Amino acid sequence: MSSHTQPVHVAVAVITAPDGTILLTRRASNKHQGGLWEFPGGKRDPDESVQDALARELREELAIEVTAAEPLISIPYQYPDLHVLLDVFRVTAFSGTPCGAEGQPMQWVTPGQLDDIPLPAANRPIVRAIQLPDRYLVTPDLADADQLYKGILAATTQNHGLIQLRTPSLAEHQYWHLTRQLLQNLPAQVQLLCKGEAGQILPLPRAGWHLTSTQLKALAGQARPLPEGRLLAASCHNARELELAARLGCDFATLSPVQPTASHPDTLALGWEQARQLTLNAQLPVYFLGGMTPADIGKAVRHGAQGIAAIRSLWPL
Repeated sequence: MSSHTQPVHVAVAVITAPDGTILLTRRASNKHQGGLWEFPGGKRDPDESVQDALARELREELAIEVTAAEPLISIPYQYPDLHVLLDVFRVTAFSGTPCGAEGQPMQWVTPGQLDDIPLPAANRPIVRAIQLPDRYLVTPDLADADQLYKGILAATTQNHGLIQLRTPSLAEHQYWHLTRQLLQNLPAQVQLLCKGEAGQILPLPRAGWHLTSTQLKALAGQARPLPEGRLLAASCHNARELELAARLGCDFATLSPVQPTASHPDTLALGWEQARQLTLNAQLPVYFLGGMTPADIGKAVRHGAQGIAAIRSLWPL
């Protein structure tokens, strides 16, 4: 990222209707990234807060007044000709009826439709943040495949839609048998990420891939190893690894350990403030991992995270 130019600071709104659809507007053809659809918003003036900029832009562009908004994600992004910092808010309540007050076309779309709409490149992480839940369940290290199967099915009934199958104690043939069993029987909206190698994961069309930090570094400079539409994630512990994950095209990352954990008592925890700084500079959604419980979700989101990743505190059995 270019350090000598001040980024253009932009307030961005993900406006969500009660039915879950999201408002997009089309950029004027004479603007940067013109003709593409985008999430509404605009530049922050030097003398205003980002929340004030958001309210002003939505008043001017859409003739609405924001009444409830919460941070979703911050994205620093370097285009060839422009350095931007997007501060993205989820707007869940407003007064008035949105209209293209500047003559711009509008459309309401489902989160799933966002993958097929031409958006500016910097908006890709926003799409992922919209589509991902606020919790990421990592399975406990059990040597009993039947218990894991039952636990994962139970988790799906408790609103867990993003699950990583991580079981170092399970024999390899058992792991892949369990994976195939789960992929056949999990509800369609539940996304399962596996640990392993490309040759094991690619032949399983519904499986995502969660890379270790070692795998992430080995793939540096290469093309994204999974097709779009299949989730790719990575375990990260510092700024360099978060940067590699974004460059590889990962859909999200975990950042750990944010707090001390029983499983890694000798590993120095990042702490909330350092985790916040690292996440602010990341170009993808980040889950905080390490000592996290559901009670920490709100705090994690306020510190810039997508939510939390956890083993014990999210496991249903």
